[in-house]
Amino acid sequence: MPNIVLNHTPRILLSDKTALELAPQMSDILGPSGYQRVSAADIHAGTQDLDFCFISRDITAGSTKHQIEASTQYVYDALLKSKTLQWVHVHSAGVDRQVFLDLMARGVTVTSSSGASASLVAQTALTGLLSLARRFPQLAAAQRAHVWAPFMKTGLPPDLEGQTATIVGWGPIGQKLGAWLTAIGLKIIVVRQSATSLIENTRVVSFDGFRQVLPETDWLVLACPLTKQTTNLMSRDALALMKPGSHIVNISRGTVIDEPAMIDALQKGHLAGAYLDVFAQEPLHVDSPLWDMPNVICTPHTSGFSDAILHRMAQKFIENLGYWKRGEPMINVASLR
Repeated sequence: MPNIVLNHTPRILLSDKTALELAPQMSDILGPSGYQRVSAADIHAGTQDLDFCFISRDITAGSTKHQIEASTQYVYDALLKSKTLQWVHVHSAGVDRQVFLDLMARGVTVTSSSGASASLVAQTALTGLLSLARRFPQLAAAQRAHVWAPFMKTGLPPDLEGQTATIVGWGPIGQKLGAWLTAIGLKIIVVRQSATSLIENTRVVSFDGFRQVLPETDWLVLACPLTKQTTNLMSRDALALMKPGSHIVNISRGTVIDEPAMIDALQKGHLAGAYLDVFAQEPLHVDSPLWDMPNVICTPHTSGFSDAILHRMAQKFIENLGYWKRGEPMINVASLR
């Protein structure tokens, strides 16, 4: 990671809400000299420039990767206009929005809040998996229709114990899910960059060997970052290799999967079901067949949120600010891959 050296008081762009909430901690870290707060309006007016920025959740507001609100774009444009920007911290775990890729290409250090929402995302993924395994979507539909539909009448679901879950990505989310699924009794296969990585009592394959395990996979859990390697990882050909009657859980990014091919596999019954928190285009189009599929659970990219998550995201920024002040390496530094 580039060494960020300043010969002046750091100029930092923060939202009003974040500046107020973090004032005591920033004062403790930066000392008497403090910092100079800069706004996006200052940069657009040409009256100030900046060194650091924290893109907090209130800045991105209701924006998605594909639909950016005007207020968010205004801040993004200020970052791109800056001539002195050196570091941007992002509230999310992923930094695949185009603005951050463009900044990294210019040499700006971009750090993420990876880990802040890991437990929440893993909990949500587990909930989706268990809901599909125990056929909660079908039971909920029967409840709404006032129909008594016991499994002895509709068909018995298979036991989870002894099934195989392949987890793509072994970061904090994948590791938590792996531990929980192992405790339930599933066999775990982990897909990582290198098959030489050792994980106790767990089979590890590389991305090169990924397709070889699809025919034995009952549950494919996608928990990887979006990179050139993982974009369209689950292509039509890869989906065709999956075990008939298997399921997909996607908490990664929508474009990791060929979405039309997945829909086709779900409609034809090759895939038994899916829990999807992410989609190729967000918001998911109102006419998408995924909304109405009885074997699919869709959630609006919300697996990582709770009433405490914004605080944990902000603490990742504070943590890295402290590392910078002490001259230590920052954590969660993103790279162009």
